[in-house]
Amino acid sequence: MSKLSDMENIGPTLEQRLINAGITTPIELRKLGSKSAYVILKEHDIDACINTLYALEGAIQGIRWHDLADDIKADLKRFADSEKK
Repeated sequence: MSKLSDMENIGPTLEQRLINAGITTPIELRKLGSKSAYVILKEHDIDACINTLYALEGAIQGIRWHDLADDIKADLKRFADSEKK
């Protein structure tokens, strides 16, 4: 798996948004983790939202973001809300 779009939840649009933010490979995304990648992405893309964060976490875990555990979604939601301040 060499392209971001090979990962679950990452289509061509999100892949390009990540590349524009300097995250260019699945390895880089996994090393950063979803929260750090989200922060970097938000610096370059004001349209990044909670669903983007869920998609990133799902991509790292290799699952559809809809299938993330409720406690993980709640943690990510708290994190995203804290980034708004």
